[in-house]
Amino acid sequence: MKNLIVFIITLITIPVLAQVEEIRKENYNLKEGKYALEGYDPVSYFRDDEPQKGKSEFTLKFKGVYYRFASKSNQEEFKKNPSNYEPAYGGWCAYAMAEGEKVKIDPKTYKIIDQTLYVFYNFNFTNTLKSWNKDESALKIKADTEWDSIIKE
Repeated sequence: MKNLIVFIITLITIPVLAQVEEIRKENYNLKEGKYALEGYDPVSYFRDDEPQKGKSEFTLKFKGVYYRFASKSNQEEFKKNPSNYEPAYGGWCAYAMAEGEKVKIDPKTYKIIDQTLYVFYNFNFTNTLKSWNKDESALKIKADTEWDSIIKE
């Protein structure tokens, strides 16, 4: 009987997990359709003075999204609690997300707020982190709302 219950739960859970992975893959900012943060190590944003490029030998898939890590220890740290290290808004520019737009990022332009990683566009003489800092509270509320609507679509 116990095995039957486990089997039924598995049959119900697998399609839900697959759907979550597809939503994430469709909506996250993924380099080559695969790697979050342009291949930068998400743990390094919190541990190092500046973000580190991940290495192909330290790659991990989490809910349909691949992350690369600069070291095995960072990969192991991520495994313990991935949600602590995933970027806000699927890795899209936080400033642009306040307008509901998915805009590319410069992975070296970032800010950590309340232990959450936010990344920003910084190209062509436009650094959106500077604009974000001018009205962070209001922009964060708007971006949170916009991201929630994108993920629920």
